[in-house]
Amino acid sequence: MNVHHNGKSGRKNIVVIGNGMVGQRFCEKLVALDFAQQYKITTFCEEPRAAYDRVGLTSFFAHRDAEKLMLAKMEWYHEHGVDLHIGDRANQIDRKKQIVRSDKGVEIAYDAVILATGSYPFVPKINGIHKVGVFVYRTIEDLEHIIAYGAKIKRAAIIGGGLLGLEAAKAVYDLGLETHIVECAPRLMPRQIDDAGSRILVRQIEALDVSVHLNKITEEVTGNGVVNGMRFQDGSRLDVDMIVVSAGICPRDDLARECGLAVGKRGGIIVDDQLQTSDPAIYAIGEVVLHRDVVYGLVAPGYAMAETVATNLTGGNALFTGTDLSAKLKLLGVDVACFGNYEMGPEEAKPLVWEDPFDGKYKKLFFSPDGTHLLGGILVGDASDYGMLSIMAKSDAALPCRPYELVIGKSNSISSLGGIEGMPNDAQICSCNNVTKETICKTIREQKLTAIGQVKEATKAGTGCGGCMPLVTDIFRAEMKAAGITVSTHMCEHFPYSRTEMFALIKTKELKTFDETITQYGKGIGCEICKPAIASILAALWNDNIMNREHQTLQDTNDRFMANMQRGGLYSVIPRVPGGEITPEKLIALGETARQFGLYSKITGGQRIDLFGAKVQDLPDIWEKLVNAGFESGHAYGKALRTIKSCVGTTWCRYGVQDSVAFAIRLENRYKGIRAPHKVKSAVSGCIRECAEAQGKDFGLVATERGYNLYVCGNGGAKPRHADLLAADIDEETAIKYIDRFMMYYIMTADKLTRTAVWIEKLEGGIEHLKDVIIKDKLGICAELEERIQFLVDSYRCEWAEAVNDPEKRKLFRQFVNTDETEPVIEVVMERDQPRPAYWPTEAISLEQFNKLKENLPPLPPPAPGQLPNWVKVGNVSDFPHNGGATIKYGKSQIAVFHFSTWDKWYACQQMCPHKKAFVLSRGMIGDVNGVPKVACPLHKKNFSLVSGECLTGGDYSVQTFPAKVEGEEVFLDLPPTEVLDPLLATEIGCSLATSCETTPNLLPVV
Repeated sequence: MNVHHNGKSGRKNIVVIGNGMVGQRFCEKLVALDFAQQYKITTFCEEPRAAYDRVGLTSFFAHRDAEKLMLAKMEWYHEHGVDLHIGDRANQIDRKKQIVRSDKGVEIAYDAVILATGSYPFVPKINGIHKVGVFVYRTIEDLEHIIAYGAKIKRAAIIGGGLLGLEAAKAVYDLGLETHIVECAPRLMPRQIDDAGSRILVRQIEALDVSVHLNKITEEVTGNGVVNGMRFQDGSRLDVDMIVVSAGICPRDDLARECGLAVGKRGGIIVDDQLQTSDPAIYAIGEVVLHRDVVYGLVAPGYAMAETVATNLTGGNALFTGTDLSAKLKLLGVDVACFGNYEMGPEEAKPLVWEDPFDGKYKKLFFSPDGTHLLGGILVGDASDYGMLSIMAKSDAALPCRPYELVIGKSNSISSLGGIEGMPNDAQICSCNNVTKETICKTIREQKLTAIGQVKEATKAGTGCGGCMPLVTDIFRAEMKAAGITVSTHMCEHFPYSRTEMFALIKTKELKTFDETITQYGKGIGCEICKPAIASILAALWNDNIMNREHQTLQDTNDRFMANMQRGGLYSVIPRVPGGEITPEKLIALGETARQFGLYSKITGGQRIDLFGAKVQDLPDIWEKLVNAGFESGHAYGKALRTIKSCVGTTWCRYGVQDSVAFAIRLENRYKGIRAPHKVKSAVSGCIRECAEAQGKDFGLVATERGYNLYVCGNGGAKPRHADLLAADIDEETAIKYIDRFMMYYIMTADKLTRTAVWIEKLEGGIEHLKDVIIKDKLGICAELEERIQFLVDSYRCEWAEAVNDPEKRKLFRQFVNTDETEPVIEVVMERDQPRPAYWPTEAISLEQFNKLKENLPPLPPPAPGQLPNWVKVGNVSDFPHNGGATIKYGKSQIAVFHFSTWDKWYACQQMCPHKKAFVLSRGMIGDVNGVPKVACPLHKKNFSLVSGECLTGGDYSVQTFPAKVEGEEVFLDLPPTEVLDPLLATEIGCSLATSCETTPNLLPVV
């Protein structure tokens, strides 16, 4: 076997054995500090994947995606020249020859070895512990086995009530299993909290229907080859189907023992303060280390060790003398934190204790005997003050207050004790990654960071356990304030308020229209930003028909015509199919409708059928057929509930545990038509196999044996986000109650055009705050939330059913208001036996390119001196919508005419948008920018001045405008004769220009 030597002269080989969190952190630190590039790194990874976040392992039960836990992409290893041997265990260290050998026969010569082999789960010697159904909780593979086995059973027990045991209990609980925690000690988390804190924790956990068994020593795992129960030393028994052992760790020091390194009597590789073993060429870091008779089981000490060794290998002089064991955790939904020294006798410290048995909160702080210094503490139930308290415990400075003020608070807030500004620069904010306040502040200033996510990425603060994020956020806000940077929350130039503020104002003042709202709280006439946002608020509060005159032109073309605009100005029709369940008769009705109107048919991702290619003037006739066949509007055009997918559940599936179809239909019929800041999608899965993909929806339900797990704020779009678990094992009525509250709270507080996935990321406190509001009614608003959502449910009416039965509303869909004639506006071709629009050019057409295509056409001549206007009557005032536009036909040309009712002014321009040559401008929203009237193209939001015709949003585009006036009730436009205008703006000319564009070099057709 050939030994792999470093081929680059002068570079030393570093072999890292173990690619866990600590091993990976060492690689990152050495790469960052090795400015002279004196080292070549090779790392062995026994697991089938590279380093992942073991601290966040419990989240795997929610998203089941190992990629989301990865600490570095494979590109990182390649970019930095790190040779990674995945799935290959280093099995020997030949200290004499300085060679590391692996299971796959790889041999690497080394100059230094870094042992980062970590630990393995401690499994007590219990009779029957190796039966089928007993698992450990350590790796992603362990979790995959637990998930697979858990799908077949109902009851599980966790042996171990410490930190790891409670994490395992959370995972098992989230699987929907009856959960038991078995601990041999008289309290939970015996190394971190005292008896009083444990009592609070037990009460909080048992409130979730998780059983806690203390002082229980397991004597035997019972069952005939397969687990069926546990027998304890006191003679009692517990019937369970699965056992997860999570009772501590043991240093994985076998490799060190075999090569003769010094190890402790109870395990662990003995190291000095430089992390050197008994062999100067071999270092050890992480959970495998025995340092000053201590084995550290947390990630933060391992990170500190990794940094120490990397620093010394690159010329530094660092020592590891021990580390802070502070930790902030959320275990089964309960905050638990400990910091500083919390295991001192009465001669060393004086404790102050505060306990609230009603809200389940406990605080015990240890002070120096003279009361001038905070030494440590324990927090259970509420750890919001952890960040500031842990920093005080590390500081040598005297307390800025009396000790009791830290226990009961001063002015109801510990932040009044100095806050971020009073915190020393060297205060350690993130103990996992050893990030100080000064580092965060300096990075924000130098890199000009403007988002909290950027701060996390640049400093690594908050990327470990996440307990420091409140402090990191506070520092970020303080830096933004100091720099004079304010992010405007104003809706737009017309309203100096955020959407949330506007919701409150409209609700309080009971404003019913946009005109009332902008008159009282805004200026101008609005725009394509504020109009839909206000319309959404009005719909969420009063639920008027969006086709009413005062609302119809507030929404973009989709809501205005209750259909989704597609390429070229055609529309799609999507009827509601609740839960994805549809009868053969309705399928036939859809097919006959598509055939009659020449529509393209496609199954959507939301378990519905989409009919594409409808002309605006055909929409009422299409929907009349569908309404008569029993269909309702699917609201695919609105920022509203779209679909609630379902699998077949117990109806047909042999694995189903709940009737997911029936529940999905019930939910979809309840929430249909409800407007929100953005579209809302949902799903119901009949078992944990999750065929409906409910955990990627705005709200989703996954059936368990005891009910449903309710997930919220997921998204499967451009930026996928796995939903968070809001509540577990709830019945249908409770689920509906929570969804009611969730939906209305989102509607009331989210910013405009904000999906729930983005909303919760910005929501202070995230999912825990949401639980407090939705489940615990922390804000005392749940009754109002339920009342408001029930009003929307009770006042639902199918918008299309009302439209097709109202002759006045049907008139709104006419292609032209001055004639019943119609014209095709886009070329349609056949493909796979279905119609589709001809392709658009790959690039937008500039004005210059557009003019080149028209160069043989006569220009529109300017009026001759003294020439009188050619006023042409195009309709009556009543033919045109309130604060909106409509199309008139003049000769062979289409003209968009706009009535700015608020100003009582009229404007007109060509109907064709020059950007994509689509005849759609009259369907765009009108508004103003600094008082200049404009129209926003409904396709791509190009804004055009209705005075000059220029594009206000960039690009070499312009439109031809025409003077307009009203005499009595008649509307007139000043238009050139048709023989002059038609060669420039005729519909057939526009279509031919688009066709010419498709064949012009560098303007190839594409969808």
